[in-house]
Amino acid sequence: MEVLETLSVALGLATLAGINLYLVVLLAGLAIRYDWVPLVDRFPDLAVLGEGPVLCAAAIFFCLEFFSDKIPWVDSAWDSVHTLIRPLGGSFLALAALGPMNAEFEVILALLFAGTTLMSHGLKSGTRLAVNTSPEPASNTIVSLGEDVAVAGGMSLMAVAPLLIGSICLLFVAACLYLVPKGIRKIKAGMKEAWSKVLRRERSQTSG
Repeated sequence: MEVLETLSVALGLATLAGINLYLVVLLAGLAIRYDWVPLVDRFPDLAVLGEGPVLCAAAIFFCLEFFSDKIPWVDSAWDSVHTLIRPLGGSFLALAALGPMNAEFEVILALLFAGTTLMSHGLKSGTRLAVNTSPEPASNTIVSLGEDVAVAGGMSLMAVAPLLIGSICLLFVAACLYLVPKGIRKIKAGMKEAWSKVLRRERSQTSG
């Protein structure tokens, strides 16, 4: 049971980091520093998150993300910059939760957790691109606050029911694996249709 809970915490950290990495680090660091949850006993490699410099850096970057995430198109630019940062951070957090292990196994898990973070990051980024097309600026603020609440709620749930958050994250990953190929096919079909329209327009202009 303890092994499953540890894996669930690692998966939860990787998934939530794709939505808001700095909030995950900040909340975990505060929980460790003020002993809200006995994390250090079970996850000693996460103890570094409770150090002052780490907390300060996480708080600063979270504030930057909090405000930039509410501005249309600025949020998408911020997400683009974090396409590499979030998977690396999510993978680091997940591996730290698991602790020392065989080097080959660690590389495999690092790739899997980075992929999990990238999937949640992709869902967040894609949602923001869709929201940015809306003429209503308040929608960005509402969606962003919803993401922050979801991350805070997920971290709280992880502390009291790690197996539940692990199950939710597994369902999320399964849904992504099911939906991503369909999304790619739709994008390809849309691009084909757009290209066909361009060709038809050029032909009509040439014939005219």
